[in-house]
Amino acid sequence: MKEQSAQVRWERRTQTPLLGFAVLFAVAYAVPIVMPDASGTVHRACTYVEWAVWGAFAADYVVRLGLAADRRRFVRTHWLDLAAVVLPLVQPLRLLRLVATLMLVGRRARMAPQIRLTTYVAGAVVGLLMFGSLAVLSVERDAPDGNIKNLGDAVWWSFTTMTTVGYGDHSPTTGLGRVLAVGLMLSGIALLGVVTANIAAWFIARFERDDQVERLHLAALRELQAEVRALRAEVARLGGGPARGEGAAEVPAEVSASRVP
Repeated sequence: MKEQSAQVRWERRTQTPLLGFAVLFAVAYAVPIVMPDASGTVHRACTYVEWAVWGAFAADYVVRLGLAADRRRFVRTHWLDLAAVVLPLVQPLRLLRLVATLMLVGRRARMAPQIRLTTYVAGAVVGLLMFGSLAVLSVERDAPDGNIKNLGDAVWWSFTTMTTVGYGDHSPTTGLGRVLAVGLMLSGIALLGVVTANIAAWFIARFERDDQVERLHLAALRELQAEVRALRAEVARLGGGPARGEGAAEVPAEVSASRVP
């Protein structure tokens, strides 16, 4: 229990710094793509920042593993975290570092109980749109037959792909770009399903609350009716009591009258 409490304290303390690292990574990832003509120093600095952020998340995973009460169970239940940490080492591509960071940020966000589903979905939509646009632009910009050449085309393509509209005016032509498209389409369908389920759950909960209120009102009405019937019975009983008392009072009067000569 002591190790578990230490793990929880560590996760709470590192939640905000890791979120800041994720924002820093987003900037470092976007600058070389949006500004391809930037100096080599800028590109190298962004690369260093990306690897530094990955190192921070890797260190966070190692610390949480050390604080876990059952390390084997921690590895089994946090295999996505482990894959996200190991993935960039297998093939150190910028896109893989992007996927790794997104996976780790998503895992840590789900651990925070104060983050609601709506906030999580909105953040996921914004993140997927931004990173999907940047990723496909970095892949398709230099493709010979590519038609996604600037950030505007990439953002428009991301919107039409996530919403499964697919106008076809912009589409990836490389293999990696099409893999990104498949992932973005599946993510859009999943998020749409989450939003639909959330709205349906809200309506169901509202109807259940209305039914519960109606049941409470009916129960209160039945209880009131029972109290009214009990009150009527009590009034009838009390009303019959004085009548018998009056009859009992008349007996002495008749007796006293018969005694008069």
